[in-house]
Amino acid sequence: MSVEPGAVSAIARGLFDEIEPNRQWCEALCPGAVVLRGFAVAKERALFDGLAAIIEQAPFRNMVTPGGLRMSVAMTNCGALGWVTDRGGYRYDACDPQSGRPWPAIPEVFAVLAREAAADAGFADFAPDACLVNRYEPGARMSLHQDKDEHDFMQPIVSVSLGVPAVFLFGGMQRSDKPMRVALTHGDVVVWGGPARLRFHGVMPLKPNQHATLGDQRINLTFRKAG
Repeated sequence: MSVEPGAVSAIARGLFDEIEPNRQWCEALCPGAVVLRGFAVAKERALFDGLAAIIEQAPFRNMVTPGGLRMSVAMTNCGALGWVTDRGGYRYDACDPQSGRPWPAIPEVFAVLAREAAADAGFADFAPDACLVNRYEPGARMSLHQDKDEHDFMQPIVSVSLGVPAVFLFGGMQRSDKPMRVALTHGDVVVWGGPARLRFHGVMPLKPNQHATLGDQRINLTFRKAG
C-alpha cells in the first residue's frame, strides 16, 4: 500500500456485564466503554488497502478550528457524511469541501469491523454512516473533547488504532475530570456508548516510533452514526 509519507471491565454482551475470565483481550474502562485488544489485526491488510483508496480520493488535510487554529492531526473522511471544521464551525457535510465531491464510501471491511466491534461491546445493529480518518505524526495530539455533533447519542463510537502506539485519554462527563491514560497499540479498538457516550476523550502527543507498514504514523478510524 502507498500511504502518504508522514501520513483499559469487559462489556461483552451488555453494558453492565461482568468480565468474562476467558476474554482477557477485552478490557473495560467504565460502564459502556471497552477496549478490544488487537481486534483489528486480522483485517489489517484489507484495512490498509481501503485506507489507500480513501486518501487517493480525499487526501489528508490539516483542518482549521472555528477559532482559526490549525489542527496538528491531519484528517479525511469516508461515508455518507464527513466531519469538518473551519471558521464556520464544527459540522458534518456530505461533500468534501476541498473537491466539492461526495466523500468516498466506507469500505466494506471498515463497516464489518465497526459492526463486529460494536456488537462485541454490547451495541447491536450499529450502522455507521461516517468514518473520520485521522493521521497522527510525532507531536500531533487531540485535546479533550466530546463527540456531540451527531444526532443520536444512543449510537456508540468505535475507534480503531493502526500504526505506532498512542496514549488515549478517557475522561469524565466534565472537561475538568481527570482522564484515564490508556495505552493503545496497533489493532486495538475502543468502543464507548450508553452511559459513556459523552465522556471527554483525547490523545496525548504522539511519541516518535516506527510501524512496519505505516512508518512513524498512527492512523485512527473513528466510526459514528452521524445522521
